[in-house]
Amino acid sequence: MSWLLADGEGVILRLHVQPGAKKTEIAGLHGEALKIRLAAPPVDGKANACLIGFLADRFGVAKAAVDLLSGESSRAKRVRIGGVDAARARRVFAIEE
Repeated sequence: MSWLLADGEGVILRLHVQPGAKKTEIAGLHGEALKIRLAAPPVDGKANACLIGFLADRFGVAKAAVDLLSGESSRAKRVRIGGVDAARARRVFAIEE
């Protein structure tokens, strides 16, 4: 599964984010990435903060367990969620391989 990689410490998600949406939600797959719509605007780090909060809430982990690895100012992002395995990530997002 190209959008999801287990790395021994947790999972790394390949994301395509759409800031400025009506609500924050999972929008399915976008090529080889998982698409997430964010209600926050793409200014002053608000979209990144919204993304981290959304993922932490979905997985029931602290925000500190969610690490933005790349794509701080891009729609294409890589995020690590510590302490989570790939099977749990697939269940949380309800996406089949």
